Amino acid sequence: MSSMRKQPAVQPLDWSRIRLKSREQRSHKVGTAALAQPAAAGATFAEWLAGLPAFLGVNELRAIVDAVVAARQAGRPVVFAYGGHVIKTGCTPLVVDLIERGIVTAVATNGSGAIHDLELAETGATSEEVADTIRDGSFGMVHETCERMNAAAERGSDGRGLGRALGELLDAAEAPYRQHSIMVAAARAGIPATVHVAVGTDTVHMHPAADGAAIGAASMADFRTLCAVVADLGAAESGAAGGVWLNCGSAVVMPEVFLKAVSVARNLGHPLDGMHTANLDMLQHYRPVQNVLKRPVAPGHGHAIIGQHEILLPLLRQAVIERLPAAL
Repeated sequence: MSSMRKQPAVQPLDWSRIRLKSREQRSHKVGTAALAQPAAAGATFAEWLAGLPAFLGVNELRAIVDAVVAARQAGRPVVFAYGGHVIKTGCTPLVVDLIERGIVTAVATNGSGAIHDLELAETGATSEEVADTIRDGSFGMVHETCERMNAAAERGSDGRGLGRALGELLDAAEAPYRQHSIMVAAARAGIPATVHVAVGTDTVHMHPAADGAAIGAASMADFRTLCAVVADLGAAESGAAGGVWLNCGSAVVMPEVFLKAVSVARNLGHPLDGMHTANLDMLQHYRPVQNVLKRPVAPGHGHAIIGQHEILLPLLRQAVIERLPAAL
């Protein structure tokens, strides 16, 4: 026989003792004031934006816009950090416009972002079908891109950095489509443009003439420049608006670089109070969430929107310029 004791029968609950209250006593997360207001045909963008429902992603978008507007009105930086897919989804004219308007005051990218910027400026096209070219060993094996990036690295190793050197080279060579280059726009505007290279991640590193010493020196100069940019993201005085770090489409490199730059800045006595951060991407990955939205900033100062660059960036740009229409 089993030694287990027989469980007593389950006793029914006394449902007459359930405690109820009026809806008037309950808090509510959804109310009519936050519902969408359908815009009329032919409405302005500002009217359309004002009619969006005040929930979730819309509230995050409005928070990012508020932070960018407040930062620029207070004379604080707005840094646009991005991965290569921002360029590959046709968004470079939007970033160039924000630079020319004085809204974006610094840009930072990984090696992919620099390569696609270069190819688009010189050729008017970029990005290959990797699934096809990787099979015959021809992936990334174009000489023009490698030669130009190597030349930029050598030039940038003198202390000016890879981003500035690339922008200057493309502009001086009168690249046919340089009006679409973020690096050229930054060089012309005189704002920091930094490229943060992880050796072995970029096609140009496969070139026989790739100079690791020059690449490392140029990218190291850019990291130190970026640390100075990040150190200026704090509010000028207590309670005032701080700067904004926008991370768009970089899941690993730029969030890691940002975290280290924040540590350097605070180690050197820059508290970064009032700084806001945002992550805009198709997915919310671990590093952007932790290293951009949570660890570096005060609670409530990190904002996230999930979506595609080709939709989010036009929305963000238009929403900002509706509030800051003139060049700063």
